[in-house]
Amino acid sequence: MDRFRHMMTVVLLSGIAAGVVLFAVQHLTIVPLIQKAEVYEKAGEEAEIAAGGHHHDEGWQPADGWERTSFTALATLLTGIGFAALLFGVVFLAGVPFDAKRGLIWGLAAFACVSLSPAIGLPPQPPGVAVADLHARQIWWVGTVLATAITLWLFFGKGIPKFVRPLGVVVLILPHLIGAPKAIGQNVVPAEIIHRFSMLSIATTGMFWLLLGLLGGLLYQWMQAKDSDSFGTQPAKPQ
Repeated sequence: MDRFRHMMTVVLLSGIAAGVVLFAVQHLTIVPLIQKAEVYEKAGEEAEIAAGGHHHDEGWQPADGWERTSFTALATLLTGIGFAALLFGVVFLAGVPFDAKRGLIWGLAAFACVSLSPAIGLPPQPPGVAVADLHARQIWWVGTVLATAITLWLFFGKGIPKFVRPLGVVVLILPHLIGAPKAIGQNVVPAEIIHRFSMLSIATTGMFWLLLGLLGGLLYQWMQAKDSDSFGTQPAKPQ
């Protein structure tokens, strides 16, 4: 019960802390690129309408300024907590020892599964970039995440026979052999902005996962030590 309580605390606090850092870093590095890309996207939509095309209604969106920044911050914090629940939930179910060093390792593994491997076929893209069908992208993304997770388990899981481990290589490259869904349409954003956005998105996401694992491991280690000290300093019962 104490381990579960500690993990719930780790999920909430580390998820919020890592989410705040991610929002701050992305606000300084990625948001300016999004704003530039939106200028090109708007110009492309205006040119399409002038040529007789249809206007695409994207529904309600927060207004630029504090409203958009606030919604982005809230979404990033909730995402941080959600990813923390996913990461530390797996750690809890695995029942393995957990500390700062292991937190970094788990964070790196999560980054490889959730961000790095899928980005090989579907790199993060700014507005105004042609994309494939949403349903097809979701299926390929989920398949790639699962394939990477299975590969890591085959290579580093306890009790896995050595002769089975090479199968992990096949599982890892299978989604990429199948290929990610192809984008439909044309890009209206310069290639330089697309490349910088993709690289910065992957880098900041990697920072987030490593920070999340490190903070979670430190916090869990501290709570464990605190419980041990409290137990050890309890007064002895009178004889």
